[in-house]
Amino acid sequence: MDRQQVQLPVEQFLERMRGEFEQAMREVADAVNRAPDGQWINGSEVQVLETMTEFRRKAYETALQMRVGQAEGAFSPGGSDNAQEETR
Repeated sequence: MDRQQVQLPVEQFLERMRGEFEQAMREVADAVNRAPDGQWINGSEVQVLETMTEFRRKAYETALQMRVGQAEGAFSPGGSDNAQEETR
């Protein structure tokens, strides 16, 4: 039996994550800009790491959910055509 692997629709994923990406990058820029002179790293690193950790979680979760959605959409309750022919 030859099954086609269910794939994450990349362009749809990019479109869905675009807003999240832009928000995360704004938060990174804001954290760096708020850091006091002479303390740019110490004053922003923790916030940037937290922002990027949250973005990574959202991106991964969204990708997995979208792939599951694709798999559910590809599911045929009646089974494959080959399986129906075999039972006849």
